[in-house]
Amino acid sequence: MENINAVGRRKAAVARVIVKEGTGVITINKRPLEVYFPSSILQFIVKQPLAALDAVEKYDIHVNLDGGGYKGQAEALRLGIARALVKINPDDKAVLRKAGFMTRDARAVERKKPGQPKARKRFQFSKR
Repeated sequence: MENINAVGRRKAAVARVIVKEGTGVITINKRPLEVYFPSSILQFIVKQPLAALDAVEKYDIHVNLDGGGYKGQAEALRLGIARALVKINPDDKAVLRKAGFMTRDARAVERKKPGQPKARKRFQFSKR
């Protein structure tokens, strides 16, 4: 199997993923997963698509992560891994889709409007 490339995005985060056969090593920006995401919850989020297919120790994953915060980066990486796994075996798409890993979460921060302190908040109204 040659290298499989995929991209995952979430908010401002972009994860470029390269998957190849291996022993289950996940490297993010040349650092191990456990170093890049010390939180066990974020590690769990990243490994969800692999766990759904029982492929946690089947592939080596190299990632270039850029932008956003740690939560957005973890979710972008989850989408990127899921997309790469579907490229490897299209039959897995139904399982990953049902678990919700194939959907790009398009929610992003709403822009600030002029004449207001925030996106939706208004300045205090004074009658007199």
